[in-house]
Amino acid sequence: MLEWLLEIDGGILLWIQETLRCTPLNGLLGYYTRLGNAGMLWIVLSLLMLCFPKTRKAGLAGLLAMLLGLLCTNVTLKHLVGRIRPWLTVEGLVPLVAEHDPNSFPSGHTCAAFAAASAWWRTLPWRWVRVLAVVLAALMGASRLYVGVHFPSDVLAGLAVGLLCGWLACLLWRQVPAWRRLEPPCQGR
Repeated sequence: MLEWLLEIDGGILLWIQETLRCTPLNGLLGYYTRLGNAGMLWIVLSLLMLCFPKTRKAGLAGLLAMLLGLLCTNVTLKHLVGRIRPWLTVEGLVPLVAEHDPNSFPSGHTCAAFAAASAWWRTLPWRWVRVLAVVLAALMGASRLYVGVHFPSDVLAGLAVGLLCGWLACLLWRQVPAWRRLEPPCQGR
C-alpha cells in the first residue's frame, strides 16, 4: 500500500480512538459490529423477508448480492491483497473486538451490509425501509472503524464492492432464464 494512504488511514483510526470512543458506545458498537459477523444480521433479515410476499424479492436479491460479495471479498480480494489488520501496524491502536482473519482489505462486514442494502434499495416497496437499510449499512462500516479492526480504505472498498454486488445481483436476476420466469426482484430504483 502507499505510505501516505497508510498514514491517513492510521491517523483517522487514532483520532476515532482518542476522540469518539466512550464506554456506552464501546459496548453498543462492539455488539453491533459482532452482529455483522459472517453477514448474520443481513442474512437473517433477508431470510425473514422471504416469509412475506411483498418482501420476498428483496430477500432473494439480498442473499444473492451477499453471496457475490462473499466471493469477491473473503474468498478472493482479502487473500490477493493480504493487507494486515490496523492494530498490527498503527502504533497505539487498540481493537475493541477480536478478529481472527488476519486480512483486512476489503471489509467483509461492510461489503455484506452494502450488498444487502443495495439489493434491498432496488427491491423493497417502502422508501423508509430502503433508507433504513442504507443507514444500517453505513453504521456497520462505521462500527468497523470505531472498534479498530479496519482501515478507512478497507471500509470504502467494502462499500464499493457491496454496492457493485447489489447491482450485479439484480442484473443477474434479469439475465438468468430460469429466474426470469419469476417476477424480477429489481425495479431499477
